[in-house]
Amino acid sequence: MKIVFAGTPEFAVPSLRTAARHNEVVAVYTQPDRPAGRGRGLSASPVKLEALRRGIPVLQPQTLRDPGTQAALRALAPDLMVVVAYGLILPRAVLEIPRHGCWNVHASLLPRWRGAAPIQRAIEAGDSQSGVCLMQMDAGLDTGPVILRQATPISETDTAGLLHDRLAELGAQVLADGLGLLRAGIRPIPTPQPAEGVTYAHKLDKAEARLDWSQPAAALARKVRAFMPWPIAEATVAGERLRIHGAVALDLHHQAAPGTLLAATRQGLDIACGAGALRLRVVQREGGKAITAADYLNARRDLAGA
Repeated sequence: MKIVFAGTPEFAVPSLRTAARHNEVVAVYTQPDRPAGRGRGLSASPVKLEALRRGIPVLQPQTLRDPGTQAALRALAPDLMVVVAYGLILPRAVLEIPRHGCWNVHASLLPRWRGAAPIQRAIEAGDSQSGVCLMQMDAGLDTGPVILRQATPISETDTAGLLHDRLAELGAQVLADGLGLLRAGIRPIPTPQPAEGVTYAHKLDKAEARLDWSQPAAALARKVRAFMPWPIAEATVAGERLRIHGAVALDLHHQAAPGTLLAATRQGLDIACGAGALRLRVVQREGGKAITAADYLNARRDLAGA
């Protein structure tokens, strides 16, 4: 079976390893190298680096709408195209090239959280579970029928980073199951997504990272976890702008104005919210590194005993 793999970020790497396990990947498509780091030098995607390590040819077109690009893909005569967080739209002409069409590994339990940021939005919304779907792609945005799915609970300590890593491995597992069926001569029958329960996971915006203390503490705690490791929640605390790496909600009744520092102890900085309080456990000062609340108070003697 000849597979063409399309993906870009770290999330797609476990799936690429799965697809290449039987030496079936004839080419990898990934986004063009982008400027990165302080020097703004061109940086290859994690998928490109993995493909090069494996000696798999890499193609990096700016778009898949170009007839020449489509002809090059057609010349590969793929049986299947596997797409995982590629970042480019696949036009209908591309979807029709592989013999078995195009499969997508998506990090949500479709139809919930179609779109760009399903992992973060699931945590932010307080979902009790997430998961991955192996989907037969169609011309819509994550609207295709689902071949296989696997769920995983979201705990109260899961950050987007932790859930990302777990779903990346789960996605590779689901892909392995689907490819195993094809190798056995069984073409799985996809199930159409239900019309009910459709939600969209809009792309993260750095402006969302600013915490609004008028919101309930529980909602802000979820946002801190959802925006870790990027863009990382931030707020003004005791007159200083801090990035917040770790926080928990307290069911605390108070009459203080939102944003008021209620207490500053080695356990954390308790900030009044619209409902309850948010205890900041790990913070980062401008130009510094992430530190515990205890270490922060060592530097802010003026807050000791507040």
